[in-house]
Amino acid sequence: MNLFLVDGFYLLAAMLFVGGIKGLTRPRTAVRGNQMAAIGMLVAVVVTLLDKSILSYEWILGGVVLGSLIGTVLATRIQMTAMPQMVALLNGFGGGASLCVAAASFLGLTGADSPQGLVTLVAICVTLLIGAVTLTGSAVAFAKLQELLPGRPLGFRGIRGFNLALFAAVLALAGSLVSGSGDSNTLILLTILALVLGVTLVIPIGGADMPVVIALLNSYSGLAAAAAGFIMGNSVLVVSGALVGASGIILTRIMCVAMNRSLSGVLFGSMGEAGGPVMDADEVYAGKVKSSSPEEVSMLLESARRVVIVPGFGLAMAQAQHAVRDLADSLERRGVEVIYGLHPVAGRMPGHMNVLLAEAEVPYDKMQPMEEVNALFEQTDVAIVIGANDVTNPMAREDKGSPIYGMPILNVDKARTVVVVKRSLSPGFAGLPNPLFARDNCLMLFGDGKKAIMELTAAVNETV
Repeated sequence: MNLFLVDGFYLLAAMLFVGGIKGLTRPRTAVRGNQMAAIGMLVAVVVTLLDKSILSYEWILGGVVLGSLIGTVLATRIQMTAMPQMVALLNGFGGGASLCVAAASFLGLTGADSPQGLVTLVAICVTLLIGAVTLTGSAVAFAKLQELLPGRPLGFRGIRGFNLALFAAVLALAGSLVSGSGDSNTLILLTILALVLGVTLVIPIGGADMPVVIALLNSYSGLAAAAAGFIMGNSVLVVSGALVGASGIILTRIMCVAMNRSLSGVLFGSMGEAGGPVMDADEVYAGKVKSSSPEEVSMLLESARRVVIVPGFGLAMAQAQHAVRDLADSLERRGVEVIYGLHPVAGRMPGHMNVLLAEAEVPYDKMQPMEEVNALFEQTDVAIVIGANDVTNPMAREDKGSPIYGMPILNVDKARTVVVVKRSLSPGFAGLPNPLFARDNCLMLFGDGKKAIMELTAAVNETV
């Protein structure tokens, strides 16, 4: 293909990527943004294949067919509750693909084809390091989210020092490859150490901080792709990878602020470390928990003027978003103001609750972010919490020994009455009891989230 045409199509693809990312920033435009980015990727792939004058497409077509089948099955069968795990896996696949490109490129530079310059070798080493860390780090994140590994921080004494030593060894091996003194054995050793580093960086991080880790790994996968673009001399891969890397690190920063975590803590696997002893469940609850019924809660809602619904992972597990929308509709027909209070990391990945509520056609203007809804709780008659444990836990404000201390939370305890819909008193993903459940203004509505909300809606309609 003509070089001018190739660059023109690559520019078009880059513009579609930028427009797609911009569209993904708002629920209302997210679908269109996703479609734009997909079209941009299609343009980039087709132009690249034509530009390289590939004579045999058998392997490429085989990969397209196999990948499309796997992607279709996953897209149609994965539940929203498992979407964070899916995102973690996709991040890992991206890192693994970049790792393979770097390894193949280095091996292709040996023998008759001599190294093609310092930039290429540096790009290979960077891609190897980031791709390997992304691959195994994402695998650990997946295992924790899927509960194949415990959600609590894991590791051993001195793990941060071990990570620093491992990183120094990786840099030394990379320096050997760049200087030309390294060979394929050096490449293999560097890859193995980087893969181990990915594991040891993520295992010390607790499950409550996994949304931040996912955002960071997403950024890593983009950076690895950008570095692979330098290796291949492909400008659109550099641009798309840089966009993913930059947007991922911005999202990571937003998540760090939302959870009161430091970016260095995410990068070096030292998040969520407790500063002292944490209260146990018996100490927190001690017979203070008050159980309620749908009929009793409906009587509270009968005189309410403002109700704030706070969704969490329990809502996602119960697939209760449509039942919640029906309850809100019933209350609004009676003149009650209903809004939804969303914590930025409710669920197990950023935007999890926004997507669920949008699926139930909840109006976007009723989804209030934490900063705005917290100012309303003191003038709220009833706050209904559905499975949102850690993001409503007062320990974040009061218990300095808690791993979540300092994390901004939804101040539901300041509402006149709090109704918590939950199966049991089991802890959230952080593994902590919630003192909210023992507060004087809190009632527990035990049961499956969807069934409990449907029963509550029926009781509300009966009082009309």
